[in-house]
Amino acid sequence: MSQFYHTIKQLTISECQSSFMKGDIWMYKNKNGDRNNIVGISIRKLRLLQPDMSQRILAEKMQLVGIDLNKNAIQRIESGERFVTDIELKYFAEIFGVTPSQLYDEVSSP
Repeated sequence: MSQFYHTIKQLTISECQSSFMKGDIWMYKNKNGDRNNIVGISIRKLRLLQPDMSQRILAEKMQLVGIDLNKNAIQRIESGERFVTDIELKYFAEIFGVTPSQLYDEVSSP
């Protein structure tokens, strides 16, 4: 096992929380302030650029590629209430015809 794993395993819960607050642990790197993801804004922007692309239709497109999301999950992703997994990110990018990194770039663009 790696040194990193042993270090984390030996920490208590309060030590982990304290370290996380200082930015020492790499957990939840996709968090941005009070948002649980930083790509939801881009997903919403790209979805609204598509004619007739509702949250329900986007969820159905994700289901066609094997990702089990519903309209409520899309809404929570766009509002930042839900994390986005790496595989979900990959398929969101494919559906919108962009690269996964472009979903992150959209957030920083004016």
